[in-house]
Amino acid sequence: MEKISYQNQEIRRWDVGPSTFLASPEKGALLMNWHLNMADGSVRDVIHWPETIGESGIRNVHGGIPILFPFAGRCFHDGKEDKWSPSSGDPVSMPMHGFAKDADFHVRSIDQSGFEVELIQKEKQSYPYDYTFTVIYHFLELSLQISLILENEGRTPIPWSAGLHPYFQVPWRKHLTLREHTLKIRANSVYQYQNGGNLIKRASSKDDCYRLDAPDLVNNIFNQTTEPSAEICLGNGEETIRISEVGGAKTGSRLTFVTWTKPESPYFCVEPWMSPPNSPANGTTRLVGPAARDEFTVEIELA
Repeated sequence: MEKISYQNQEIRRWDVGPSTFLASPEKGALLMNWHLNMADGSVRDVIHWPETIGESGIRNVHGGIPILFPFAGRCFHDGKEDKWSPSSGDPVSMPMHGFAKDADFHVRSIDQSGFEVELIQKEKQSYPYDYTFTVIYHFLELSLQISLILENEGRTPIPWSAGLHPYFQVPWRKHLTLREHTLKIRANSVYQYQNGGNLIKRASSKDDCYRLDAPDLVNNIFNQTTEPSAEICLGNGEETIRISEVGGAKTGSRLTFVTWTKPESPYFCVEPWMSPPNSPANGTTRLVGPAARDEFTVEIELA
């Protein structure tokens, strides 16, 4: 692991076998890029990161793997956007995907295999609880694991529904398009997210396969997954990227996947969330009791 400078930002680099990981532990606990150094000297990006960034630095960039905490997606309260109601009182503000992606973190430990960081809390009004939130990365030759851990330091149960927002480099070959790539996922219910937080129920694919160039695949919510994983691969099933929950329930609604991209973009997002969007209002948050902890761990691997 080494420190390097990137467009006036200090980041860290890990080389593990053929994989190189670039991250900013202190700024959003952000994994910026993961690429493979191929035998022929070429480079394959697994996680997309743009070549240039704007004046805001590494924040607000379409790339990397942003951390979504305490709630993935957008919250609504009585039709008001970016609001939620803690059990302790009146509605308060909550930005889309929470505040961790824009927060500062303190490094607890760092070594050749990854790092552990703790959120520096500044959002007591938006999330009025006594807690510790940590993020742990573990880097392997052809995979990585990210653990989100919430510890309740108070006497009141704490709701949360976190997630990850990986920007996968798709297509990863220049001569291919989204048309040649497939998403494989098994879910009992599929919805498409609309403006204003409305959900439209969709029919799931009979063979659990979806072409990535399908326009109605954007903003899809795959809920009640029958397996705790999803895969992006070529149409022939080769060069698979698998996104899985580690240590979670094998079946049921513990894991939700959300798909998203923008037209003509070099990335496609398959996002593992703990539950659907607007979780405080729809009753799908998980509660962490006093003196208890909860963990959400996701593995991304090249299969």
